[in-house]
Amino acid sequence: MSAPLADRVRPLNVDDVVGQKHLVGEGKMLRRIIESGKVPNMIFYGPSGIGKTTIANIMAKNAGKTLHRLNATTASVSDIKDIIASLNGFMEPDGVLLYLDEIQHFNKKQQQTLLEFMENGKITLIASTTENPYFYIYNAVLSRSVVFEFKPVETDEIVNALEKCIKVLQNDDYKSYKIEFEKEALYHIAEISGGDVRKAINSLEICMLAAVPDKSGILFVGMELAQQATQRKSIKYDRDGDSHYDILSAFQKSIRGSDPDAAVHYLARLVSAGDLQSIVRRLMVIASEDIGLAYPMAATVVKSCVDSALQLGFPEARIPLAQAAVLLATAPKSNSAISAIDAAMADIETMDVGEIPAHLKDAHYSGAQKLGHGIDYKYPHIYENNYIKQQYLPDKIKNKQYYEYGNNKTEQTVKGYWDKIKK
Repeated sequence: MSAPLADRVRPLNVDDVVGQKHLVGEGKMLRRIIESGKVPNMIFYGPSGIGKTTIANIMAKNAGKTLHRLNATTASVSDIKDIIASLNGFMEPDGVLLYLDEIQHFNKKQQQTLLEFMENGKITLIASTTENPYFYIYNAVLSRSVVFEFKPVETDEIVNALEKCIKVLQNDDYKSYKIEFEKEALYHIAEISGGDVRKAINSLEICMLAAVPDKSGILFVGMELAQQATQRKSIKYDRDGDSHYDILSAFQKSIRGSDPDAAVHYLARLVSAGDLQSIVRRLMVIASEDIGLAYPMAATVVKSCVDSALQLGFPEARIPLAQAAVLLATAPKSNSAISAIDAAMADIETMDVGEIPAHLKDAHYSGAQKLGHGIDYKYPHIYENNYIKQQYLPDKIKNKQYYEYGNNKTEQTVKGYWDKIKK
């Protein structure tokens, strides 16, 4: 049985690598390391199918070393020990070159053991991860490694790679036929792959398996067949992973930045992933964190939209969710509430704020007056405009000001009212 097309066309030198020009382009750091023939400890970070394994293979070849591969989802530290023990020291004088895929699946103890082998020179590590290494990889391993971020491959570059694959298929597997691909079909495959070259090549291979030659011996692949082979765009999303937080972050920052188009775009990503709980939680947070007192009713409206979405479920839930997202994006903004509570909490955590003033303490029990509780309290509702000046903060922080009125119509109106009353 022949190997998958993606393995057969895997680049053997750095010039043939698809994408990652920011790493392996002329004069870039990773390219210079490859050309040096030396391999330091490295961590390759990025989504699947974009060249991490390919570049690791090229590095090993240039260094004249054998690349030993393990996947952390199924491997253990004992597997690493077995590789080291099975090799003759003369065969690997500089230690083992180990490619550990999905290193984030190793727990802290396993990574610490891995660190021992790195320090004594028994292994040189090239680790790959689809998750942010600064969240998932032990700091001591990070400090001894160079981190390179791999990025999804651009559509045009994927199309070029697919055209090369077609030539390989024509020369090797379909010599008796003439392959013809509609250009739009190639672009569709590239677009739908979401920057994943391997996924695009696999889709191309499926198209060829499904293509039927006509009487002239032509294997034609058009848009219809390409759509059937790909079906749905690959969404880089994992509810426990890095992309989850990146999308939610972009969603909230777009709303905070009053960009309804970007807000709807990132909402669409979350909806496509079916992540209803994360959406409703984030919308409710934004209503108070970023809109807040500039438009207090936003929290009520968003809660209503959220309740509707939860009762409807997908696909209809997208409608009230979009209503909430657009409302928040176009609403006036204020972060005065969150700024006030965060400042107050910072004082609670970092300083002695002192006792509650005696006149504010609970006086609804026998003996409270003997303790001096509540004696000098002034009941605001019996005074003009329901206000009387008195101290509410503890003595040690009595002059603190946590809340500052936001620069928006609603809060400035309230400020004007209280400036008039308190003066």
